[in-house]
Amino acid sequence: MTGSEETPSFRLAYVPGVTPAKWVRIWNERLPGIPLSLHQVTPAEASDLLRARGADAGLVRLPVDRTFFSAIPLYTEATVVVVPKDHVITAAEEVTVADLADEVLFHPLDDVLDWDAPPGEPAFERPATTEDAVELVAAGVGLVAVPQSLARLYHRRDLTYRPLTDAPRSTVALSWPEEATTDLVEDFIGIVRGRTVNSTRGRQTEQPSQGSQGARTQPKRSQKAAAAGRGAQGRAAAGGAKRAQSGKPAKRGKPRRRS
Repeated sequence: MTGSEETPSFRLAYVPGVTPAKWVRIWNERLPGIPLSLHQVTPAEASDLLRARGADAGLVRLPVDRTFFSAIPLYTEATVVVVPKDHVITAAEEVTVADLADEVLFHPLDDVLDWDAPPGEPAFERPATTEDAVELVAAGVGLVAVPQSLARLYHRRDLTYRPLTDAPRSTVALSWPEEATTDLVEDFIGIVRGRTVNSTRGRQTEQPSQGSQGARTQPKRSQKAAAAGRGAQGRAAAGGAKRAQSGKPAKRGKPRRRS
């Protein structure tokens, strides 16, 4: 290896709430010689990082620009509303958007839910991040609706959450620049789709030459039959040679009895 060659690696970006640990573990088991580095980014930063080739692929939230990115949806999260533990909403197992009509609901600038119109009473300001919005909920000045993974990520002892049954949902996807679909990207696609090591899908393998392929793909049964035929011909030829040497005529069958 020359000094100018670089060791191959795979750079994976991911947004808050996404847990890539399972896929990273499988990568390390299958490709131990190729390190995988993780880069946590905000939803707004993910697109710019992938466009600038700062990461090979990303675990992001839809939508993405499909004129530039390829994307494979992985799962869709339930939406919950984060509330103080002593809030009246905690008396219910789940709530609807209509139940929030009289509540102040924060709509952070990095909100990943695609609302037609945010429910509830408008807050006095839009927090910069979902984490900031959760802090305001803890202060008792409003509520916030988020994907369940973000409610768990920013969990506090004085807060809880309830499913919001009719709210928009957030879908997590594997995304990468379409023009940069490398072999390593194909390998990671196979992992997130649950393909086995021996799966024929995914990265394309080199095809053998036509001559060698024909030799390898000849059915075993045909090869055995051909070998058996050659053996029978050899034995028949050997028997004829022995009879010729001994001068004995070849045996004939019994003549048919005439009626």
